[in-house]
Amino acid sequence: MKTLQVELGDRSYPIFIGQGLMGNAELVKPYVKGQQVLIVTNTTVAPLYLEKCKAAFAEFNVKSVVLPDGENYKTLETLNLVFDELIGQRFDRSCTLVALGGGVIGDMTGFAAAAFQRGVNFIQMPTTLLSQVDSSVGGKTGVNHPLGKNMIGAFHQPECVVIDTETLNTLEDRQLSAGLAEVIKYGLIQDPEFFEWLEANIEKMLNREPEALSFAIERSCQDKADIVAKDEKEAGMRALFNLGHTFGHAIEAGMGYGNWLHGEGVSAGSMQAVYMSKLLGNLTQEDETRIQALFERAKLPVLPPSVDEMSNDKFLDLMAGDKKVQAGTVRLVLLKSIGKAYVTGDYPQEFLEQTLTNWR
Repeated sequence: MKTLQVELGDRSYPIFIGQGLMGNAELVKPYVKGQQVLIVTNTTVAPLYLEKCKAAFAEFNVKSVVLPDGENYKTLETLNLVFDELIGQRFDRSCTLVALGGGVIGDMTGFAAAAFQRGVNFIQMPTTLLSQVDSSVGGKTGVNHPLGKNMIGAFHQPECVVIDTETLNTLEDRQLSAGLAEVIKYGLIQDPEFFEWLEANIEKMLNREPEALSFAIERSCQDKADIVAKDEKEAGMRALFNLGHTFGHAIEAGMGYGNWLHGEGVSAGSMQAVYMSKLLGNLTQEDETRIQALFERAKLPVLPPSVDEMSNDKFLDLMAGDKKVQAGTVRLVLLKSIGKAYVTGDYPQEFLEQTLTNWR
């Protein structure tokens, strides 16, 4: 087992990474406050891991709620099912919620924990690669709105993150690839050595080789933890994690939540950011080719929906509703080079329009 630390003063917490951690009662016991535990999971994960997860909390008063699976259920309406259980079972403010699932479950459970009785404790037990390397770390929680992804939420840090890498053995190939989009992102924005490692090892990850997956998860979590410690609430450098996300969130919303997986939107959106970075003179054609090849080898889309599927006007309208918009300007994460990103709203509008027209 590897242990990393997210350094946030009195709200610091560990990330545990290893095989077979989910049923480890001694590992999670110190992070449970009170006697009441509610495990939140979904219809896909529950048959696989709910009983094992319950066993880790057997000495507590443990209940569970099983939500429908899918990004299209990441709504306030679905969130009420969690509140119904908490209130119906008379949970108090010393309770602990456990998020057992992927990014949707983690975001929704964290938001429920932030809102219930104005804030209770929660533990992240991510079961997908995407949630293990990204969404379970850093305290971003929330739900979607039809007009924008994750527009309703809160910052609420977990007590700990327990990453059982064995859960990746049951993950669908498409979901595994979607997680790789976020892994590649870390190499692009701040870790060029990691990007080169991924170029050499991406097939090992697709083949689910444990050592390769563990290394990539640990490196990704460390990269994220380092920046979250410096910028918890995205006042500055944490925004770099959003490479490809302004484009990608527009794709997800425009095509209907769940039709494109989040990582697929991030992959295509990252390539749009790469294309625009090349227009600005930051990246070479060789850089673009290298980045595109890595996403393609990870079995991810590199082109967004066609103009017929999603017009430029629709794209721009959805991007204008993104959380990173300031004073009406769409701020984008772009690349100066592989391994160096920056956030800007200072770019020629025609370059954005060219990107939406030409990179299809």
